[in-house]
Amino acid sequence: MSRRLWRATLAGIVGFGAAGLGAAGCGSKGTATAGATRLDPLSWSQCEQVSTSSGFECATMNVPLDYAKPDGEQIGIALIRLKATDPSRRLGSLVFNFGGPGGSGVSTLLNAASAFSVLGRRYDLVSFDPRGVDRSSGVRCLDDRRMDQWLAEEPNLNAVKERDLDVEFANACYQRSGKILPYIGTVNAARDMDMLRATLGDSRLNYFGFSYGTHLGAVYATLYPKNVGRMVLDSALDPSVSMLEMSKTQALGFQLAYEDYLADCAKTRQSCTLGADKATANGAVLALLDELGNRPVKVGDREVTATIARTGITQALYSRLTWPLLTDALTDARKGDPVGLLALADQYAGRQPNGTYSTLQSSLPAILCADTTERPTVDQANTLARQLLKPTPIFAATAASAGMCSVWRTPGEDTNKHVNATGSNPIVVVGVTHDPATPYQWAPRLAGQLRTAVLLTLNGEGHGAYGQSPCIDTAVNAYLNDGKVPANGLTC
Repeated sequence: MSRRLWRATLAGIVGFGAAGLGAAGCGSKGTATAGATRLDPLSWSQCEQVSTSSGFECATMNVPLDYAKPDGEQIGIALIRLKATDPSRRLGSLVFNFGGPGGSGVSTLLNAASAFSVLGRRYDLVSFDPRGVDRSSGVRCLDDRRMDQWLAEEPNLNAVKERDLDVEFANACYQRSGKILPYIGTVNAARDMDMLRATLGDSRLNYFGFSYGTHLGAVYATLYPKNVGRMVLDSALDPSVSMLEMSKTQALGFQLAYEDYLADCAKTRQSCTLGADKATANGAVLALLDELGNRPVKVGDREVTATIARTGITQALYSRLTWPLLTDALTDARKGDPVGLLALADQYAGRQPNGTYSTLQSSLPAILCADTTERPTVDQANTLARQLLKPTPIFAATAASAGMCSVWRTPGEDTNKHVNATGSNPIVVVGVTHDPATPYQWAPRLAGQLRTAVLLTLNGEGHGAYGQSPCIDTAVNAYLNDGKVPANGLTC
């Protein structure tokens, strides 16, 4: 993975006590955002480039750029909705955040709504692009061609070069998106979400958050505990973890998933060309990365470097379902055709077939740096990366990305790190034991901080529990549809 390719599931991406939030002037007793800001009615219409038969509707919700000036400049938050298929039994809206920070909820719900069809019978399924993301004043930094080059560069952990690259990126973000950068933190996104709740006409927010979405949900529940309806936080993030510790934990988490993949591949000798055992398969992958590091392979007008290959590997480790795709991509790359690895890397980076990028790789560091006052230096981040080279040679360089905030042009704040949700309805927190992006230990930690939470555990692989296990799905569906709170400690 590129040392500059921010992880699509950090919390913080994806960092992520109530006293701190209250001190910031947020309504910690459940005061509705609507009371302090203007609520304009939503005008829903057919989404662009979506057939009328799909049922999706889109709208824009106006919110204050700066909540300290509720009557000042407004920005638009892009929304999407799929109405309940059984309106006679409708429970209200179920709002989703699918992760990031920086992921587009509009695009994801368009592609993933079928996975929530059981919930879509009684709920209007609703999602949004958070402020600073894609259609909601999305952060833009480097142009597309420079982004291609920037993400493909090989890390050398040289502090001077790495700092220069970080400064280039940070300056580009400030020049192109400086107006919104101070206002895109998770606290403001939670305020937006309460405005969404009120504008939708719901007395309480029913919410399903994944990855970074668990951080957003936890902050919302701390700001507005009395406004929490039924809330599920899947693939939980621990908001108390430092940036350097988060980088280390995630690098080791991806290493564990990679080793699980290699062991599984070696068992299927007929389809696995990497080797008959885990060590042999690992040697084949490392040899491929060394070769691409020395001699990148041209694909059209682009080069597949070792960094691109590492990013493709990372993308495939998010789900066990994509392990066969990774085997095919590695097999082809060893034969001189790395198109499969490039396609996986592009998917991870948010690169479209026409060569343009979503805002993911720009929004993510911008939100991360807005959500913390921590500013680990480039030297500290590179030192951590070098320490990780032995235990996780493929993923070690990702830790160097923790130095970006040290050169960021706008300050961060820490109130989002203090969560407790005191006084809220029960919250369901879910973790997967071999989740590479949000390692399992973060789930019980978040559940412990949210004093009204119950913990569900999936013994398994991949990022995200819902949709992987009938046991988990049954518990979550019964909670969201019928209000049946699962037993704390349920393991599937």
